Amino acid sequence: QVQLEESGGGLVQAGGSLRLSCTFTLRTFNSYNVAWFRQIPGKERDFVAAIREMGVPYTYYKDSVKGRFTISRDTNKNTVYLQMNRLQPEDTAIYYCASRARFQSDYNEPLAYPNWGQGTLVTVSS
Repeated sequence: QVQLEESGGGLVQAGGSLRLSCTFTLRTFNSYNVAWFRQIPGKERDFVAAIREMGVPYTYYKDSVKGRFTISRDTNKNTVYLQMNRLQPEDTAIYYCASRARFQSDYNEPLAYPNWGQGTLVTVSS
């Protein structure tokens, strides 16, 4: 089973930056497609960004984060990053990384991913 662990969440003021990390505990990391989702309590989990197994430039973003967030992967460290710049209070949520072996067009659907991390909280103050 693929195990994922997120880190890097915290409290930041509006306009600030954070970098989230999603570390895999699987040697076949390079063959996995990875996505970041976020969730506010009481609401559905929402797609943020995804990266294919080949890495950049095969990336996808939610419209509201384009130009502010960047997803990337480091194969040497078995880690996917989400660099978040110009954060806004509406970015406040629990951020989850998810993975699956096969890329398909439903990359923005939470139900398409069998493997999830435990989440990391991002709070943006105004």
